[in-house]
Amino acid sequence: MSAAGRRKVPTMLTFKGRHGMGRSVAVSSALALSMIGVAQAGAVASDTPAAAVPVAAPMAAPPVAFGPQAALFTLKDSQGNWFDTGTDISGTRSLAAAVMPTANPGGLLGDTASVIGQGALSGADLNNMMNLDMAEKIHNVQASGAASPTYADLGVDIAKLLNLDTVRSTAASLLPVGDTRLGELDSLISQFVAEVSTSPADKPLNMLTSPSGSKLMALTKGIRAADASLLPVTINFDVNEAETETSHFASAIIWPDGAEGMPFDQAGAFIGSRTVQLTKPGLYAFACKVHPYMLGAVAVDDPLTPGVDFGSDLRIKSRGMNVPSYSDIVFQLVQKFFVITNPGNWQHFSDSSDTEWNPGFAPAPLLTFDQSGAPQLIMLETFMKDKFSYPTTLKQVGQKPATPGVGQVWFDTQMERYAGKTKSGAATMLNAETWSIDRKIAAPEINMNNPHNMWTDKNEKYIYQTEWFSNMLDVFDRQTGKLVRRIEVGPGPTHVMTRTDTDQMHVALGGGGAVMEVAPGATRIDRRLAVSSPDELIAHPHAHWMSGNAKWMATPNVNLYNASLVNIKKGTFVHKPTGEFPIATGMNPTGSKTYMADFLGASISCFSNEKAACIADDGSKVDYKKIDLWNEYDPISGASGNFGGLGIQIAVAPDNSGIINANTLTSNLTILDPKTDKIVAWLPCHAGCHGVNFGAKKGGGYYAYITSKFANVIDVIDIDPNGDGNPSDAAIVGSLLTDSTSATAMDDSVTEFNGFGGQGVMTVPLAYEGWVQNAPKNATNNQLTCKQRNPVKFKSKC
Repeated sequence: MSAAGRRKVPTMLTFKGRHGMGRSVAVSSALALSMIGVAQAGAVASDTPAAAVPVAAPMAAPPVAFGPQAALFTLKDSQGNWFDTGTDISGTRSLAAAVMPTANPGGLLGDTASVIGQGALSGADLNNMMNLDMAEKIHNVQASGAASPTYADLGVDIAKLLNLDTVRSTAASLLPVGDTRLGELDSLISQFVAEVSTSPADKPLNMLTSPSGSKLMALTKGIRAADASLLPVTINFDVNEAETETSHFASAIIWPDGAEGMPFDQAGAFIGSRTVQLTKPGLYAFACKVHPYMLGAVAVDDPLTPGVDFGSDLRIKSRGMNVPSYSDIVFQLVQKFFVITNPGNWQHFSDSSDTEWNPGFAPAPLLTFDQSGAPQLIMLETFMKDKFSYPTTLKQVGQKPATPGVGQVWFDTQMERYAGKTKSGAATMLNAETWSIDRKIAAPEINMNNPHNMWTDKNEKYIYQTEWFSNMLDVFDRQTGKLVRRIEVGPGPTHVMTRTDTDQMHVALGGGGAVMEVAPGATRIDRRLAVSSPDELIAHPHAHWMSGNAKWMATPNVNLYNASLVNIKKGTFVHKPTGEFPIATGMNPTGSKTYMADFLGASISCFSNEKAACIADDGSKVDYKKIDLWNEYDPISGASGNFGGLGIQIAVAPDNSGIINANTLTSNLTILDPKTDKIVAWLPCHAGCHGVNFGAKKGGGYYAYITSKFANVIDVIDIDPNGDGNPSDAAIVGSLLTDSTSATAMDDSVTEFNGFGGQGVMTVPLAYEGWVQNAPKNATNNQLTCKQRNPVKFKSKC
């Protein structure tokens, strides 16, 4: 079909449906039936009855185009490939790129029809859109002192770099032969390339203040307005037994404002396939609610605009945010996406020298919009390096605390890969007296799948270990590391704790709606404790906590956006308020109040277990208090001080001297005083800081141990160095490698990601009220002071 033969069809194609999508849907349906086939037609939503859309006559010749291709995310257990597209974009396999196709019918009722744009991209098309052939060259460009590199300094074809070649070819496909706008476009592209060649490549280009850029945007906008039949991009999510042993979500957390069908979500975790249509150009991101660091993203581009479209405004499933795409919070989240999903961007520490951390980003141009509506064109790779000051130095670790701890620190290095199994992860033990990694249990004989959190029994005989990406709880002999038994408990077991009265275990089912009560030694299931009602969504509880008097258990219900306070003996529960997406729990030593880390709420919730116990800012006691972590943060302009985000584990010191919450987004620790329920300090942590728990410090006091998913290091925090009960002077007193060494007892050999994946932390002896009193007497535990043995009643006991 010649370009001259393309004509508008005024009656059928100018029909308007909801939000102006009727035209696209009608064209999409007709094209799908005439060109792509009935099977593909089912993937495109339609508000128009099939009989109302005339179908083109059968074509003797093959179609001139094959229609939009769907993108596929396969959700896996494999580290770094959790939302796997099957393609690699600058080290991440969790990012898909798509061109939003344009329906360009010739004579829809008799002539051939075509689609411009392929939908999801791969191969050469993906390479062209995302500039993957330029990745290494652009990644290695650095500023010279205070001077920024210019676009000319990048040493690449600037027109191709900014996707202006695609803008030109798309316009040529849409415009009739002889249309003068094509020549005008060529001239503007040439002028714009010359203009930006001397511009700093790590700063935004304001397209409205650029003489040629403003005209270029106006011209392409006019062409699009005259031929606006954009088709949806189809995204498929697949959860299957060949790739994973548990269920997952594909829940939208970022999408362009006004995109139909958003926010895409599921009532509960699923096994099988789900499909969503992306109806507007821009950035879409998805996460698994059961395993929140499982992320997938899609950049959907309108090929008539310079760069890759991020959308004008983005909805973020946190605090009701609807922000311009050129906002600080957007880039904070993009930075974390590339760190989390690209193992090459994880932080590799050394105990012999400083190392350089220079994370890479896609060398793609992004079209964003600021608060005034002005389009800001940025080069993602160079812009992010400038914004986050990369490369940076990771200081040598191996600094041991001057005072030893008591006993052992167990934590999960969930990302480690081993020679003898296909699933990742091991239980790792740090000797708190010598500060050496003494053991790793990978359990190749059972192919232990992503161990997440652990606990011990009152006799300190066993290690109880959850398999987060499976349905199993494992029992190991603490002294030998040998498997004792395993028991099926339910989907996605997250955290495990014991009751202080009966020594039974409580195992939270992150992929289900209950907590399982398991007999000591994990010999049988004793009881199922529901945390949601049959008429509610599945709760998907994550990191629960229990009171030392064995009366209360609190679960954060990530799918209900609330908590359940369970009366353990009665097996009943009531819901308690939290912020958005509560994920982890701490409780004060007396069990009078509970703290929840609100993962998407950027807050910490305090609620009372019985009478009012949370401390309001005026000093009065209240039933509930929300502690805001964004008092010094504006999501558009950025921070004016410390702030926290994506908070995960939260722990209260056994003597009530302080609280620590680990923030994955901001790589820092929030320090709070439980006597005032106020923030009193902040400390830095590492990429993906996650696990927090307390253990006894030799001679008195407590250490908190901080693990990180994407850094091979564990930090030691003294919560109250001077012992005055005020945590404002909390300090990092040690940073240690989590890698195995030649002296580490091993049951398999690490092949990749040694020391990575720090998740839940547990100390032996258990230091908390109710548990520490049960710790057996032995040479190690005899080091505990009287106050450490009696953290609540020490005044009467000591």
